[in-house]
Amino acid sequence: MELVIIAASIMIGLGALGTGIGFAILGGKLLESTARQPELAPQLQTKTFLMAGLLDAVPMIGVGMAMYLIFVVAPGVAG
Repeated sequence: MELVIIAASIMIGLGALGTGIGFAILGGKLLESTARQPELAPQLQTKTFLMAGLLDAVPMIGVGMAMYLIFVVAPGVAG
């Protein structure tokens, strides 16, 4: 049962790591493209916020799955 807790923590940790890397790449590309074509900045920013919302959904699903593992699959271990 302790492996369930370890699996849940790995799910949350890798989800956060992947999201951090994704946001860094997304922000860097936004700055690059805005520097190249400043007149397109509002359109690029709108699309970036849309992608940020989609990118943020992935770790939230992982957190939900981890909470399911912790509180439903192994309720006695979590306390």
